[in-house]
Amino acid sequence: MTLSNVLFEKLDGALDKAKAVSLLKGAVACNSITGNEANFAAFLNDEMRSRNLEPETEEFLPGRPNIWGARLGRGKGKRLQFIGHTDTVHVDGWSDHWSGTEREDPFGGAVVDGKMWARGVSDLKGGICAAISALDLLDTAGICLAGDVAFAFVGDEESGQQGTGISAGVDHWTRKVQAGAITKPDFAIYVEPTSLSVYTAQIGFFIADVTVTGRSAYFGRPDLGVDALKATHSILANIWKHAEARQSLTHHPLTGQSSVLVTGLDGGGYIAVPGECRFSVIGSLRPGDRLEDAVAGFEAAVLGTAVEDGIDVNIAYPAGRDHRFGGTPAEIPTDLREVGILANAISQADPSRGQIGGAPFWSESSFLINRLDVPTVYCAPGDIACCHTSQEHLSLDEYFTAIRAYARFMVAYCEASET
Repeated sequence: MTLSNVLFEKLDGALDKAKAVSLLKGAVACNSITGNEANFAAFLNDEMRSRNLEPETEEFLPGRPNIWGARLGRGKGKRLQFIGHTDTVHVDGWSDHWSGTEREDPFGGAVVDGKMWARGVSDLKGGICAAISALDLLDTAGICLAGDVAFAFVGDEESGQQGTGISAGVDHWTRKVQAGAITKPDFAIYVEPTSLSVYTAQIGFFIADVTVTGRSAYFGRPDLGVDALKATHSILANIWKHAEARQSLTHHPLTGQSSVLVTGLDGGGYIAVPGECRFSVIGSLRPGDRLEDAVAGFEAAVLGTAVEDGIDVNIAYPAGRDHRFGGTPAEIPTDLREVGILANAISQADPSRGQIGGAPFWSESSFLINRLDVPTVYCAPGDIACCHTSQEHLSLDEYFTAIRAYARFMVAYCEASET
């Protein structure tokens, strides 16, 4: 149903900025570096319980819980899902960078020049807190929904910590939805930072670790060795030729071109014929590309290289997410009704925002789109460019805009009436 401008103005005016900032400050105070998600999950449990979301928790790995809950509607409206990851990247170098300033504590949530500075404030606790705070607007404005608003906060999204970062949390949640233990949503917003653009597409990726093994020999008798570094040089030349071919493919209108990038190289180091060389590669895919095909093309470039006898090449794929090779690309139509409603809700809150675009990064929407067949977008406050760095911050004005926009979308999508 369409609500009057008067009701939307009432909704916008219901924002308690101090309460919203307090929620965000409490969220970033929780050290939830990947593997340590329980701190933040406990915080969310209290906040969700206080809003009658009836939270449930379950460990996806020992000591590492997911948490989910919902505000059930009073009618037969749609079920809207907000989902995001509870873990953050490490804080190495943060305190040194900001030593002696109010931003020194990465979990302090210092507010400087209208921005909050903290690890995870944009990636992605700002989005989580904006979604929760949007419910506060509805409650303050006296609006109840016909449909459900559900929340799921999962761990293990960020990579970088040993033995973690394989999307174990969202995989666990997805399987519970598939089993019928959690109600399947009609539409979902993954709250990765997009500066409040609406991303309907994301890249896919694979990461390959390649080990080239020959035979080491004393430099005075190179004839007794098989040079792994020389073989690697030939293989890399083939990979770079393959990369050029991938980059020449038609660009996707939202996510751009495919790529194959050599990200690291390690070999030699002794006064001898190098017996082993290792390098790493990351490849990106356009929506519509198949990971199997991209990997097959990459392996053909590696294994089809002419190298001397005695060279062995091994390829491992250490970053499986929703696929054993990596993460699958995902896309939904930009002209879906829900996408238009969300973009409109954002632009009403701030006319400079709400553009439709695509993510030049991978995150977990593919679990919902490709496994559950749930239309899903990325949309949240925060600039991805500052995340994972000592510059991570979030504009409070943008955070407030997100709260208002989410609340408007809840009303427009789930349908509502005044009480």
